[in-house]
Amino acid sequence: MKISIETTIKSDLDKVWLAWNNPEDIKQWNAASEDWHTTESAVDLRVGGTFSSRMEAKDGSMGFDFGGTFSKVIENQLIEFSMADGRSVVIEFSLIENGVKVEETFDAESQNAGEQQRQGWQSILNNFAKHVESKN
Repeated sequence: MKISIETTIKSDLDKVWLAWNNPEDIKQWNAASEDWHTTESAVDLRVGGTFSSRMEAKDGSMGFDFGGTFSKVIENQLIEFSMADGRSVVIEFSLIENGVKVEETFDAESQNAGEQQRQGWQSILNNFAKHVESKN
């Protein structure tokens, strides 16, 4: 099953692209809720390059690593990657009238309900939009 989410960001495409791929920015927006944060991030944005993020509960009770390998990169337009478990993700960046539309499509995993996954990924994408817009 594939799940798609999207947001519109009132900013320019270069700022959106940079914030999506800059480890220092990622640490500021990559969380689904206020009680989680990303403590480490690394990005080698090229075909065959990898990325990783360490996501942890702020109370230290749990955490996990999220990462993958880039399979396609078109600057300011498209990123495709495979996660460590083999699932694929496609992120499209589109210039629209009132900003930039970011759409993510990903393969669902089998441990959590599809709606729960959609909500979690959408929350992270919403945080990303707030982060970018706060830098304008």
